[in-house]
Amino acid sequence: MRIALAQVRSGTEPGGNLALVEEHTRRAADAGASMVLFPEATMCRFGVPLAGVAEPFDGPWATAVRGIAARAGIVVVAGMFVPAEDGERVTNTLLATGPGVEARYDKIHLYDAFGFTESKTVAPGREPVLITVDGVSVGLTLCYDIRFPELYVELAERGAEVITAHASWGTGPGKLDQWTLLARARAIDTNSVVAAVGQAYPGDEIAALGPTGVGGSVVASALGEVLASAGADPELLVCDIDLDAARKARATVAVMQNRSGFAHRGRAESLA
Repeated sequence: MRIALAQVRSGTEPGGNLALVEEHTRRAADAGASMVLFPEATMCRFGVPLAGVAEPFDGPWATAVRGIAARAGIVVVAGMFVPAEDGERVTNTLLATGPGVEARYDKIHLYDAFGFTESKTVAPGREPVLITVDGVSVGLTLCYDIRFPELYVELAERGAEVITAHASWGTGPGKLDQWTLLARARAIDTNSVVAAVGQAYPGDEIAALGPTGVGGSVVASALGEVLASAGADPELLVCDIDLDAARKARATVAVMQNRSGFAHRGRAESLA
């Protein structure tokens, strides 16, 4: 399975960011990838009010992405913002679209950390989401989700062999190292391939406005090895995934088969 990670630097104009999606989707398709992953907030970078740029999931921006994916004959997964049901906030959403795929994932774990309160403007999702690409089950996650191994375990238990992470990671001491380490750790936790794509670094001035990206996109094998990685600048990573090796790792290390149910039992008993 060949995948592509489009480490782009989104701006504040959704239309301009569509051009980035079209360019990198075409390049990924030309390279033979069956799926191209874009970061969180591909539609519009953080640091500006999101309510004004959010659109319905069947609105013009998402419809345009669907057209790009259809013309290229490739699955596209990209971050956007959708008005939330409460009428005040938005959802931080992944659109997955392309041949045989049409899905939506709303970010479950909101970034109320490091001095940032995403829940003020973003409503949380509730349900893990998987898609199927070339017969392979792929789990979808967004940014802060990567700090919660239980979501990755749940996706693996539901059959995911590849799990994607789409981020607009915040800057700060040690943050880039945390991002890449967490991607590799989640791969080891589940013996799944983890493909983690982030926004490119936008420069110090924009980075001061919020979590706007540090680069460092990475693909980690089911044993946590780095298969491909990017620097801080915009880049298209193309990576071949050896699913047979991942399946062998899952059978050999066997963390999914050997997982104990004590944590779930203990929590249920404590709430009884």
